This record gives sequence, C-alpha cells and structure tokens, in this order.
Amino acid sequence: MTRSSNGSVNGVAGRLVSLLVGAISGTFLLLTGCTPPSEEGVLALVNGRQITQTEFDTRWGELAEATRARYEKEGGKRLFLDELITRELLMQEARKLGLDQNDAIRDRAQRYREQLILDELLKDRIKAKVELSKEELDAFYEKHAHELLTPLKVQVSQMLLPNISAAKDLEHQVNQGGDFAKFAQRYSIDGKTKAKGGDLGPYRKELVVPEVDAVIHTLKPGLISAPIKTDAGYYLVKITPLDKEIIQADVAVRERLRQELLNEKRRKRFDGVIADIRAKAIIRLADASRYVADDVGTR
Repeated sequence: MTRSSNGSVNGVAGRLVSLLVGAISGTFLLLTGCTPPSEEGVLALVNGRQITQTEFDTRWGELAEATRARYEKEGGKRLFLDELITRELLMQEARKLGLDQNDAIRDRAQRYREQLILDELLKDRIKAKVELSKEELDAFYEKHAHELLTPLKVQVSQMLLPNISAAKDLEHQVNQGGDFAKFAQRYSIDGKTKAKGGDLGPYRKELVVPEVDAVIHTLKPGLISAPIKTDAGYYLVKITPLDKEIIQADVAVRERLRQELLNEKRRKRFDGVIADIRAKAIIRLADASRYVADDVGTR
C-alpha cells in the first residue's frame, strides 16, 4: 500500500472512531429501549433501520468545522453517509453481542448523560457572556506590570561616570560616532551594567533612578542624553527601538493575562451559582462520611 493510500485509510478510520464516539448518544436510545421514529426523507435502510435526512442533518451539523471541511474535500456528504451506514452496522453488531446490556457500558453511558445534563443546567444558569471591562483589564495589567512592557517600548542603555568632565567627554565621543556599549564597558562605574555595555533591557517602571527616568521620556531613539547628575555620579543614557520579537512576546503575555482574568471571572460566576444552589439545599452528612474525613491528608 502506498503512503497516500495509508493516509486515506487512516483518515477513514479516524472519522469512524469519531462517529463511534458519537454513538454514545445512540447508546442512550439502546439502553432506554427506544428507536428513532420513522420519518419522511429516508436516505438509507440498514437491515431495515432507517437513516433519515433529519438524523443526517443533525449529525452533519454537530461536526467541527475542520472535520466538515475535510469531508467536503475527500468525498462530501456522500462519504459521510457511507460512514453513518458503517456506524449503524457496527451498532447492530454490538446489539447482537449484547453490549447494549453490558452493566459497565450502562454505567458509563449514565455518567455521560448526567454530565450532559449538568452542562446544560450550568449553561442555562450562566447565560450572560462573561466580558471584561477596560478598567478591569487595565487594573489586572497594572497588578502584573513587572511582566509587561510599558507604552514606552524602547531598550535602555546607561553608563555612570564619576564626574561631569568624564561624562561630557564621552557624550561628545558617542555623538561623534563612538560605540556607546564599548565606552560603557570601559569607563562606566556601574557594576551592574558595565559588563553588558550598559544594557538594561526593555524600559519598565522603576528600571532606573528617578533623575534618569525623567530624561528617558524626553529622548528620541538613537540619541544620547546630556550628563544627568545624581547622588551616584553622572549618567549618560541612550534608548533604541525594541526588536519586533520582544514586542510580540509582550502581546502574547497580555493575551495570557487577559485569559487568566476571564477564567477567574467565569470561575467566580460558577462558584456563585453553586453557592446559591447549596444555600437552598438541606445537606446532612451521614455517619459513614467520617471515614472520608479521616482519610483526608493521610496520603
């Protein structure tokens, strides 16, 4: 068999598995002893059992968009009908083997059914779409400011000189084309940034002393500041535009934080629904529950 035929066989097998998973809902019909009603628009009879247009449309509509697109590419609705027929044949074979009477399958089907019911209940109770206001999001970003870039998206470099003469001399040399990073490595007395050529990374709040911070907001990218007097000495500072990769990473972090806040808000709404239901309930723990309580924390 060629590689392409292998891919085709695997694709069909995968779709059949999906259909068989979908057959759980059909299992509910088996377990309750019900059969689908006879309807007009019968597409196929499989050993006497009808596959109707309504059933077909329902199952087709339940497909994920990507799965539907794959069907349309490989054979369309005709292929999907063939696989529904195969699914029905497999279900009929399962009945012959008595799998519809299997206790383990009944239990699993019941749990699945209960989960569907609970999902619908919560969907009904939490009808309103959870949204974030700009104020909520901004406050959350502020709380995580240490993870984010500020609106001033620049890279900051600085060097610290011991006196005004040295600062002015290096300012002049850099403006004449000298390499800021090399001068910082050679002359800066700032032990934290000297080895990195004065590089401080992307600008963030409280990255530099207040005197330098004030000047950064007035600088144009690529230009060096005049000497800035501080208690530690005289600073020269330079800013450059950030790489696109750094900006894109910041966008990704902001989206992650937005999702965290959204999930937190959803959780709170969910917890509120549960709290409301429990508040209206009468719950008494039986004596046997002490065995559960005693077991907590023993492992």
